[in-house]
Amino acid sequence: MKRSFNTSELRKYTFIFCALLFASCSTTKKVPYFQDISADEKSLLSSTAAYTEPVIQPDDIISISVFTIDPTTSMVVNQVGTQAISTVPSPIAGVNATPPTAGFLVDKNGEIDLSVIGRVKIGGLTTYQARDLIKLKASLVYKNPNVQVRYANFKVTVLGEVGRPASYVLPNERVSVLDALGLAGDLTIFGRRENVLLIRDNDGKKEFARLNLNSAQMFNSPFYYLKQNDVIYVEPNKGKAASLNQARTQTFAVIGTALSVLIVLFTRL
Repeated sequence: MKRSFNTSELRKYTFIFCALLFASCSTTKKVPYFQDISADEKSLLSSTAAYTEPVIQPDDIISISVFTIDPTTSMVVNQVGTQAISTVPSPIAGVNATPPTAGFLVDKNGEIDLSVIGRVKIGGLTTYQARDLIKLKASLVYKNPNVQVRYANFKVTVLGEVGRPASYVLPNERVSVLDALGLAGDLTIFGRRENVLLIRDNDGKKEFARLNLNSAQMFNSPFYYLKQNDVIYVEPNKGKAASLNQARTQTFAVIGTALSVLIVLFTRL
């Protein structure tokens, strides 16, 4: 005998369907970045996030190259700088690769030891200031030298719900949160975009900040540009927990269905 649904049953199933539909929509609305930016063809946003150049600290690895008219004269300085220092995997070389870092290790006094040129204190200086200082000292030995200075171990770490969580050594020090997330393969669908945690080591003290990728106001955050050894952690959302418990949920669903069938059979007897 074919069973027909009464009005109360129809209302019940309609309510369940709408609840699931709205839950799905609310989850989807949290996925896009910068939702408060106008959908117009062209819009302008004034960013107040100021970039400050990092200063060289002890234990930093600095890549220094000295160039002269005759390359053989400065080869000694540059060869000393190719010492192999173990570092974290480079995203360029591959996640499983651990290439050596070429550079000069800054000692506890903020100094480096350059062959022929001698010891130079670059601690507390930016890479541009260090370049000018080394060029000045190199001019006492070489004629019209050209000096390049950059970080060889500018590292940021991205953890949590991203495509490739890892520590990344970057070729320059002007790096934003979006740059780091792009290197890490972007957030997964389970990442909380409205509550990204940034951890920063500030003079031996841990500093914490929360970033909302759903809002364009992130561009005004003082934490938009990263510093050496910053850590970004993307928390999982409730959907992640649900996916991890999917097998258990399916088991409960099967048990619930079986119980419902038994109850219907007993009520028909």
